[in-house]
Amino acid sequence: MSTPEQESSKELPHKKNDAATKPATQNGTYAPKPILPIKRAKLMSTATSSASSPSQHSPLQTRAASPLILNPPIDSDGLSWPSRGARSRIDQTADQSSQRERRIADAVQVILEELGEDTTREGLVETPERYARAMLYFTKGYEENIRDVIKRAVFEEDHDEMVIVRDIEIYSLCEHHLVPFFGKAHIAYIPNKRVLGLSKLARLAEMYSRRFQVQERLTKQIAMALSEILKPRGVAVVIEATHMCMVSRGVQKTGSSTTTSCMLGCFRDQQKTREEFLTLLGRK
Repeated sequence: MSTPEQESSKELPHKKNDAATKPATQNGTYAPKPILPIKRAKLMSTATSSASSPSQHSPLQTRAASPLILNPPIDSDGLSWPSRGARSRIDQTADQSSQRERRIADAVQVILEELGEDTTREGLVETPERYARAMLYFTKGYEENIRDVIKRAVFEEDHDEMVIVRDIEIYSLCEHHLVPFFGKAHIAYIPNKRVLGLSKLARLAEMYSRRFQVQERLTKQIAMALSEILKPRGVAVVIEATHMCMVSRGVQKTGSSTTTSCMLGCFRDQQKTREEFLTLLGRK
């Protein structure tokens, strides 16, 4: 028969095992084992499985790449990033053009009526037709061929210093709300034995702005088209614009403006060249 001292010296098996498995710290206390980092493969498989659920899709996971990014800046027929119906607008007859204008006017009349207006009152009698003509003008950039814009204004010239055209006024339509945004574009390039007539830089900006746009795309289109035409050492485009969709609706911040830039070639690769351009613009 065992004594009380012998009984007290005995340890329960489960307590002994627990103590043996707990890592001891320097002060004698016990700390849990560190959590191992999740492997990259596991993270990727988790993201893939979560993306398979339609309710958890994000815009970047569901939207296909834009053809404006995939297509070359200038098509073989001279059109630059054309919309789906751009070619039909170019090739239409006078009768087809009249029918297109009529359909737009009819649609505008429906919009005015749904907004609660009386389209028979004096001020609105011809508004649908006026609006149709205005929208066709605001989007005339879809019909312009870049070869007709540039024509024969590319010249051989032994000049390799920066060329800048500042403060080109632009007016465009925000494709998200169909309201205007407007401002100034600054275009620069460093020639590689070829220069472009100065007025053509403004015409390039006009051609691309007379479409439904976002400012970021407009900036890139001007820069890439100029790079494709001249093959210069570098191109830089900066646009500063005010967006009516932000000023007159939404947050209604009247003093706000948006600045975007696109740097190609030596403007992107060489900091001194980029700084010189920004200094000449007074932005540094």
